[in-house]
Amino acid sequence: MEEFEIVTELDSISLKDKDGNIVAYVTFPLVEDGVVNINRTFVDGSLRGRGIASKLMNLVYDELVKRNLKARITCSYAVKYFSENKDKTSILKK
Repeated sequence: MEEFEIVTELDSISLKDKDGNIVAYVTFPLVEDGVVNINRTFVDGSLRGRGIASKLMNLVYDELVKRNLKARITCSYAVKYFSENKDKTSILKK
């Protein structure tokens, strides 16, 4: 993802292209003390099929671990991601 700027905010991680346009993001607003909801994943159509969403979700996972937060998931891509990456499900709120 070297061609993109990674922007980490309190409730999202985004990728910006060289022109500063957001071309992909994952949002995870805080829904209760210590728990976020991974509720949206977006990747621009021109970037699909390159594993961008998975790479973004890895960044989200690392960020939530670093912040000691748990996650609920309502985004369909996040549900798929965590079903395929069982080693990362420790952050999911039971």
